[in-house]
Amino acid sequence: MRYLISLYGAPGDRDLLHMTDKPPETEGSICIKANAQSCGECIQVAKSCGWCSDNEFLTVGESKSARCDDLDSLKKRGCTKIENPVGSISIDKNKPVTNRKKDSEKPDPGQITQIQPQKLTLTLRTGEPQTFKLKFKRAEDYPIDLYYLMDLSYSMNDDLENVKNLGTDLMLEMRKITSDFRIGFGSFVEKTVMPYISTTPARLINPCTGNQNCTSPFSYKNVLKLTNKGDDFNRLVSQQQISGNLDSPEGGFDAIMQVAVCEEQIGWRNVTRLLVFSTDAGFHFAGDGKLGGIVLPNDGKCHLENNMYTMSHYYDYPSIAHLVQKLSDHNIQTIFAVTEEFQPVYKELKNLIPKSAVGTLSANSSNVIKLIIDAYNSLSSEVILENGRLPEGVSITYKSICKNGVEGTGENGRKCSNISIGDEVSFEISVEFQKCPSHDKNETIKIKPLGFTEEVEVVLNFICDCQCAKDGEDNSKKCDDGNGTFECGACKCNEGRIGRLCECSKDEVRTEDLDANCRKDNGTDICSNNGDCVCGSCECKKRENPAEVYSGKYCECDNFNCDRSGNKLCGGHGRCECRKCICDANYTGSACDCSLDTSYCLAKNGQICNGRGTCECGVCKCNNAKFQGPTCEICPTCPGVCAEHKTCVQCRAFNAGEKKDTCERDCSYFELIKVKSRDKLPQPTDQSFPLTHCKERDANDCWFYYTFAIRNDTKEVYVVETLECPAGPDIIPIVAGVVAGIVLIGLALLLIWKLLMIIHDRREFAKFEKEKMNAKWDTQGNPIYKSPINQFQNPSYGNKGAAL
Repeated sequence: MRYLISLYGAPGDRDLLHMTDKPPETEGSICIKANAQSCGECIQVAKSCGWCSDNEFLTVGESKSARCDDLDSLKKRGCTKIENPVGSISIDKNKPVTNRKKDSEKPDPGQITQIQPQKLTLTLRTGEPQTFKLKFKRAEDYPIDLYYLMDLSYSMNDDLENVKNLGTDLMLEMRKITSDFRIGFGSFVEKTVMPYISTTPARLINPCTGNQNCTSPFSYKNVLKLTNKGDDFNRLVSQQQISGNLDSPEGGFDAIMQVAVCEEQIGWRNVTRLLVFSTDAGFHFAGDGKLGGIVLPNDGKCHLENNMYTMSHYYDYPSIAHLVQKLSDHNIQTIFAVTEEFQPVYKELKNLIPKSAVGTLSANSSNVIKLIIDAYNSLSSEVILENGRLPEGVSITYKSICKNGVEGTGENGRKCSNISIGDEVSFEISVEFQKCPSHDKNETIKIKPLGFTEEVEVVLNFICDCQCAKDGEDNSKKCDDGNGTFECGACKCNEGRIGRLCECSKDEVRTEDLDANCRKDNGTDICSNNGDCVCGSCECKKRENPAEVYSGKYCECDNFNCDRSGNKLCGGHGRCECRKCICDANYTGSACDCSLDTSYCLAKNGQICNGRGTCECGVCKCNNAKFQGPTCEICPTCPGVCAEHKTCVQCRAFNAGEKKDTCERDCSYFELIKVKSRDKLPQPTDQSFPLTHCKERDANDCWFYYTFAIRNDTKEVYVVETLECPAGPDIIPIVAGVVAGIVLIGLALLLIWKLLMIIHDRREFAKFEKEKMNAKWDTQGNPIYKSPINQFQNPSYGNKGAAL
């Protein structure tokens, strides 16, 4: 049974043609776009590109670059020999990290290993990163070399006294950290030229004023080479004297440079190297030497003669960047022990020098040992990886896996903090390159933790050509009788030759005779502007999307420039051949967007477009504009069905209404069916728009409900047999409510009046009591009142009276 409710609601959305979406077009292939002419060029484009070396792979008219494509595309095109070399990692030296206790036998420092592996070989292909894992572990009882570099200008006089006994005391403290500790000492003042010092003969002998006995000014002096004898440190430092200079900044950078580069004179070993720089002043840097007429940049080389820096008057101060490079190259960690006044300056300097620390030096350097211990613990608890210069086109990324599984990426991927002795951390290092070097040699980069002498050597081999190229046939007959090398299934032309088989010279390519063969109908466009004329024949261009191709003798055809419908080529119901749509069955039109199937125009009553229109391309075109809907079933301007049948339903169901007397004559055109309630009214389940029943009101303000339907050409009306009339008012509750309201309101008013009277009376009584209190006065008399009458008694009279 099917119901068609003629209640004019809005139609729901409906897919008229039930079109299926066409899969999205594939993205442009970078391999096709590269237009590679050889296998080597192809594999350098991207790691997803492969080269087909099948001899018979290409069809007539295809260029050599068609051999280079995505791997999946090559397989789909039937290639069986695909060149696709991949990178690899080879570990050449992998000595495990040292697990040694402090009380065990002391090995040579060169035998201690803190980083693993030590050497690798990476074979890289363009765009294909190779990742390896690097392990670092702080070895227990690792040897330490510490060089104490001190400012001996006059302001450091009291500091020198405290440093004189530093050697043995520092030895004792550092023995708690390592059993292999060496200490050295050096001092600096300033360049020995004006205006940094006074060059008068007397001041050159004793730069200090008054009765102070100072030594001659000097730039830098290596007092004690690194030694394990603390007594030697104390003895030699005790012999040192304060010197002096004129300006406040000191020449400490000259001294730091010499300490870093003069490894043999200082005695540095390949162990942990610490440089303690102690001063109470600022520093000169590159460019300041011009004040003394010194313009030559610092050369970064050792110039010590008899442990004295001899070129301070010849070379300028080093720059900060130059100093950073040398400290890093020589694996020296710097501790700046400076007074509180210059803390901000040296903290800024610390930010520029990796693996450096700043400590606050007391006014007389009494806390120098604690400062050194704290700074060393801070420096040694952090490992930061750095790499040497990278070859052109090579990039490197780091990922750290620190204590408790904490991971870091980006710049944080280079370092791990809070590392204790014996802790092991690891790093994942990825190396990638995008461009083959101009030479065929391999490259080497070195990765090391800052402040440590150990490093990882990484040898880089680049895949810049295919393996099949090694088996190429030079001057092959397959390439136009020796005009090219036949390799990887294609001809690699000699210099000056081009073409698929190297059959043309570059000088012949653009001759008019050859180009004429590439013009369609003697036109002006060569290969329809969609290809190149190579040796008199068109080679069509490749599109970025491999699914889109040019074809034809003159590249005049393509499979992507046909008409579209719904943003789909040929409406999704055909294929594009030479810019024309070839439609599937049951579809027609220039874009295959016209369906020949009329089932979508069939209305519920079985008629095409409800008999109110024609079916065109699967869509109803209504004859009259007042009809709407997929099958012309809606008429918004037509009278409503509910109002149209109201009087007949009313007279037949309830014997009432305007047509009560003519009901049998006017209202017999439908069959009346009564139901108990509204939920029994039928609703069709196959309508595409929402439906409701009719709701009408009679003369007595009663509501009645019904629906109008057509079943098998029979009109049916379903009506609810009972009316819904409004109930009359209940008089008794209303009267009782009114009476109760009046009584309650009266009582409330009475209570309010009584409450106001009580409040008023109390206020009046309180007022009376207050006035009564104010009316009281003192009945004993006025205390300031004195009577004007005085009474006196005659004493004689009184005695007489007594006698009588």
